[in-house]
Amino acid sequence: MAKTVCVKKTAGKECPVVDRILAAAEKLFSKHGFAAVSMNAIAKEAGTSKANIYHHFRAKDDLHQAALRFAAEGIKTLLENVEESGGTAWRKLELFAQAHIEGMHSHADMSRLILRELLTNGRKRGREIAESGFARNFSTLTTLIRKGQKNGELRKDLDPAAVTALVLAANIFFFQNNDVLRHYREVTFADDPEGYVKTVSEILLNGIRSR
Repeated sequence: MAKTVCVKKTAGKECPVVDRILAAAEKLFSKHGFAAVSMNAIAKEAGTSKANIYHHFRAKDDLHQAALRFAAEGIKTLLENVEESGGTAWRKLELFAQAHIEGMHSHADMSRLILRELLTNGRKRGREIAESGFARNFSTLTTLIRKGQKNGELRKDLDPAAVTALVLAANIFFFQNNDVLRHYREVTFADDPEGYVKTVSEILLNGIRSR
């Protein structure tokens, strides 16, 4: 576990250093994978010493978990903003889908880090990723869908967890395949993630909305 945890609202003098370390770790882990990245490389990228990294993080595993927690906190913030927005359940899902895909692109290194870990070490690190906060976020979004089913806005015959998975999967597919999609003659949405989300939302949300 990290010895120092930076929270933006209460950031202390050490936090800028920790933030640089986390940013460097995120960038290098996402590019090369966890096993291939040394603490020396992270220190060089962060502009600090290896000893300073060990002052804040006891081991590379702890640094990796901290980077994942930061990513999970970002999604948690998206969900909180959506929940506070008011409106219908399906409108909240649409807003989350839009914010989620924008977040994946604006924090591309972190998104790649998570997806790389799932693809290459999912069996080994799946539990770690889930417990970093992603399971909590999945549960929050699923609860939102379940509430929509309970109040009659969304179809009650659908598994709410499966709906959550579909919303996330559509965005992940776009993020992972965008560089290929832009070379498909029929694809006009490669540079228009907002339009893509709107189309997917219409298809998905109209399918789950209560008639």
